[in-house]
Amino acid sequence: MKKFSVKIRISVWLTLLTGLLAGLLLVFMLSISRVVADQTAISQLIRIVRSNLAQTSISNGRLDLGSDFVFYQNGVSTLVYSKDEALLAGRLPVSVTMKEGFQNGMVRMVSTGNERYLVLDLWFPVGWESGVWLRGMMEAPENRQLTHNMLMVAFVIMPVFMALAALGSYWIARRAFRPLDSITATAASINEAQDLSSRIGLPPGQDEFSCLAATFDQLFQRLEKSFESEKQFTSDASHELRTPVSIITGACEYAEKYDETMEERKETIAMIHRQADKMSRLIDQLLSMTRLEQGTEVAHLENVELNGLLSCLIEEWACGSHRLILEMPEKITAAVDPALLSRLLWNLVENAIKYGRPDGCVWISARRKEGEILLEVRDNGIGIPSEQQDKIWKRFYRADSARGEGGTGLGLSIVWQIAQIHGGYMTMESIPQVGSVFILHLPDPVLFLC
Repeated sequence: MKKFSVKIRISVWLTLLTGLLAGLLLVFMLSISRVVADQTAISQLIRIVRSNLAQTSISNGRLDLGSDFVFYQNGVSTLVYSKDEALLAGRLPVSVTMKEGFQNGMVRMVSTGNERYLVLDLWFPVGWESGVWLRGMMEAPENRQLTHNMLMVAFVIMPVFMALAALGSYWIARRAFRPLDSITATAASINEAQDLSSRIGLPPGQDEFSCLAATFDQLFQRLEKSFESEKQFTSDASHELRTPVSIITGACEYAEKYDETMEERKETIAMIHRQADKMSRLIDQLLSMTRLEQGTEVAHLENVELNGLLSCLIEEWACGSHRLILEMPEKITAAVDPALLSRLLWNLVENAIKYGRPDGCVWISARRKEGEILLEVRDNGIGIPSEQQDKIWKRFYRADSARGEGGTGLGLSIVWQIAQIHGGYMTMESIPQVGSVFILHLPDPVLFLC
């Protein structure tokens, strides 16, 4: 069985529904037309008979009909009968023999032969016991001809109406499904060209297709971001792991080729261990960067007292609290993720110790300033040249060889990512041979509460 498109099926259903409604409307119109025709005839009968009644009078026992009395008007025949039901004036319609009793003021249907008549009797009293009857008669409306005419018109018009309904339904369905066609075409082009940067780009709106298109655009954006993060991760890992893998491979080949002494073997194993540790740190940081970029690692913000958090971190860090100095003149509460903030501070402190003087110190401070909370990590190390300061936040960037070896070049990139997750940003000031200060700017929750 052939499957038709949704647009054609909707068009067929709309056409059938339109035809059903048109049929019901025709039946309703036929019913209404009969009622209207009957009511119009009855109103006309009552109006004419009452008008003639107003022209009727009896003086000195003599019937007097006014000049405006009309015996036949618009199909209504008016007859005058005596109290004894003898015809005094007027004439029955041809071939009508009626022996219908008089009923004052009541319109009724009377059948005589093959004909039907509407009859109205009105009593005109003279004194207490005498008077005359006025009887109005008119042929009942013949609805069969009206019904036949309407059906003939419907028989001619309905096919044209149904054809127009079918075309209109298909046009409406096609126009309504146009955004869906755009969604399908965009998805197909992305699948064929493998270009996740394409977007549907429908104008914003409140209808279902606009919401669906917006959802697909968000999905494509997340897929593109995930794909780019995966490509970046693969590229970074293959690039950065090449050196430690080459060193480990070379050390293993040397150990296999030459008969090393115990001291040389220990040195080779230590070299392999150092490179393996470096690879492990690099993989951990690459995974952390990827999770931060993809949004799978989000900040669970809570109000944290920075004094207590920083004091605990200083006690836990293995570098010794004698080199870390905490400067906090006041208690400050900030909305942060303790785990992510600890990682940010650890990266900054690790850099400060690594590139600081052997006997130098690292100062950690927090303060409020102009609606922000400033968290600073300052050292008195070798500093960073001014021409390189704008590049330190990029991944895998290392300032120069004078700043030592062993870093992955990802620490400050992770710091930048964590600051953005908290709704803040990083700044840095550095003077060569004097020292550097890294500043985390966070929004002050107290400002928003006020």
